[in-house]
Order: sequence, then C-alpha cells, then structure tokens
Amino acid sequence: MNSAIEPEATAKPRLLRGVRLKHDHVRGGDVLLAPERVVRLDLVAVAILQRCDGARSVDAIVDELSEAYKGDRARIDRDVRAMLADLVAKRMIAL
Repeated sequence: MNSAIEPEATAKPRLLRGVRLKHDHVRGGDVLLAPERVVRLDLVAVAILQRCDGARSVDAIVDELSEAYKGDRARIDRDVRAMLADLVAKRMIAL
C-alpha cells in the first residue's frame, strides 16, 4: 500500500462529487458509479461505503464495523484502510 495515501485514523472519508453508491437491479448487486466507471461491490465494501459520509472518521467506521460484525478490530482496520486507500488512488473518495 502506498503510505502517501494511507488514511489517517481521524480522516473523514466521503464519496467524491459525481460518485454514487447504488443498487444495480440489472447486475443484481451494489455498484459504485463514477464518470465512465462502474465498480461492482461485495457486501463488505457496501458496509464500509455506506459509512463514508464525511461525518464519521476512519476509526469510527472501524469501531462500528467491529461492533456490528463482532470481528477482530485490527483486521477490520487493515481491511478498511486498504479499501479506502485503493478508492482514493482511483479518485472515488476523498479523505
């Protein structure tokens, strides 16, 4: 992972302008829509992106997911940060 885009614990991720989280009835799942791009999402990605509202910090998102899914917080933290870093690199979210 590129450390230059690794999300800080206090960063408040949000979808960039023109990027939308939608349920795609044709494909039968959730997608992240951006200009000229469609990214198919799994349930974990949807759970993370639903919380990327610009109000919650990365730590708050990790805490909510850890509580909701009763998972290992350290692993959830790594997964959330990796996904957010990837989407920042793709210019789909801002921190």
